[in-house]
Amino acid sequence: MRRLITASSQVGEILRGRRKARQLPQQELATKLGISQSRLSTLEADPSGLTLDRLIALCNLLGLELVLQEKENAGGPKAEW
Repeated sequence: MRRLITASSQVGEILRGRRKARQLPQQELATKLGISQSRLSTLEADPSGLTLDRLIALCNLLGLELVLQEKENAGGPKAEW
């Protein structure tokens, strides 16, 4: 599965979908992350509260990779942050 993310809401949908595909209850995943089930539910619904560390941990537990790459056909000069 390869998905282009353009909005934070997509992250929650992907994480929830992957968790369900693996038949992993929220409580079990939350325990592995060291958070409550209600906090995981909130993060799936509104992932804007995810830290990068927690997102990476979630990806690892769900068998996902987080990859950042240059945009294809990104015209114009490359700028530094």
